[in-house]
Amino acid sequence: MALPPLDSPQWQTSFRAFLWGARSIGATVLTLVLFATYLGIGALAHDSGFSLGWTLASTAFVWAGPAQIIVITTLGSGATVLQSAIAVTVSAIRLFPMVVSVLPMMRTEKTKRWHLILVAHLTAVTLWVECFRFLPQVPRNRRIAFVHGLGCGLVSVCLIANTIGYTLAANLSPLLAAGILMLTPLAFLFSTARNCREVADVVALLLGLLLFPVAAMLNSGVDILVSGVVAGTVAYGVHRVRAGMVRARA
Repeated sequence: MALPPLDSPQWQTSFRAFLWGARSIGATVLTLVLFATYLGIGALAHDSGFSLGWTLASTAFVWAGPAQIIVITTLGSGATVLQSAIAVTVSAIRLFPMVVSVLPMMRTEKTKRWHLILVAHLTAVTLWVECFRFLPQVPRNRRIAFVHGLGCGLVSVCLIANTIGYTLAANLSPLLAAGILMLTPLAFLFSTARNCREVADVVALLLGLLLFPVAAMLNSGVDILVSGVVAGTVAYGVHRVRAGMVRARA
């Protein structure tokens, strides 16, 4: 879906910018990834004994798939609210650089801090990626309204997916319910693969997948962490070597 030109009358009001943002969710494949992810989260919440209302509220207020999975799994396994909050906070730190890099793209001389509160809340991986794609096509004074529309549209899709996943998990056989739960890791895997831009990204992803079965044999309980750190370190080394070769040629 093409956005109107920057000087188009379509951008004259914030409400129109909001609607353009909401409509833009149909122009990205990441909407489908989110839908699949939150189908799995809805099924996971049902399997963990949470109500549908609690599941929808956690999606609206947490608004980060990995963090929401942490909330569900920690509370579902008997952890305290404080322990769960600490785990979610550690997970959410990764979003801080995304917020910092996106907010300057929307500020104007008249922007107040409270104007950016909802934008900061809505800034997760998907919104961060799409902001860099869409915002250059949006007048600066309408970008906050546009992001509000885009973010609210994505949240609405996820709330619908939550409801469907939760309902299916309640009415399907255990095997099919387990299949729905598998949508979550698969969606994250496909999303990561789609966002690979550099050779180092591809090396990290493929090496992480190959090392995980080996790390699982250690029975350490931190199999993903071990394979991720090793793969990421090797990928970083590949990036440094390639960067050095480019400098040498220059």
